[in-house]
Amino acid sequence: MFREGPYRFFFFSREEARIHVHVICASGEAQFWLAPAVEPAMSKGISAHESREIQRIIERRKEEIVNAWNQHFAG
Repeated sequence: MFREGPYRFFFFSREEARIHVHVICASGEAQFWLAPAVEPAMSKGISAHESREIQRIIERRKEEIVNAWNQHFAG
């Protein structure tokens, strides 16, 4: 979907129906729920500092992510 800094944000098709985004970087990967609030769902190798930074990015770009989710899963 997009990259910001060292992080790549993306979706998997045919996965959990609850809106969420996956994030990957050199140190690991994470998944964040977007509703009802932005919060970590899973993290592997991501430090607490990185998790907070990723969460800030998601909160700032939440509308963009939700729109991409709706377009991706509309079909």
